[in-house]
Amino acid sequence: MIDRRKNGITTIFEVATAIERKWANEWNSHNNLGLSKTHILLLDLLESKGPLRPSDLAETLHVTTGGVTVLTSKLVKCNYIKKTQNPSDRRASQLEITDEGRHLLADAYEHIEAIVHRMFGMLSAEELKTLQIIFRKCLQA
Repeated sequence: MIDRRKNGITTIFEVATAIERKWANEWNSHNNLGLSKTHILLLDLLESKGPLRPSDLAETLHVTTGGVTVLTSKLVKCNYIKKTQNPSDRRASQLEITDEGRHLLADAYEHIEAIVHRMFGMLSAEELKTLQIIFRKCLQA
């Protein structure tokens, strides 16, 4: 029988699970925006990349196109994003962030910065950079 704890497998699983749970608890307990983390990631994508098709958002966010529909319905209703026609393909729609969405995103960045400080404030700038590199590698696997 393999000693999984000695090999670090269980420990990595425990730490990753605990960090995800802590992040969710931090987000939920201090979130006065009324939106999920995925809503904010979607707004951030539209802000940084410009208008995108729902299928592109689904691929980037690792959700289904149906999931994007659910996410974007609330954002459209609140006027944080708007649906427009794709200029290169008039049959296709695209989504873009509005000025109201940009203002909300600025508030979200402050909220996220506070969470990052609470969770990782004990790390040096170099350790944070290393952690970010490790997380990105894990996501590419």
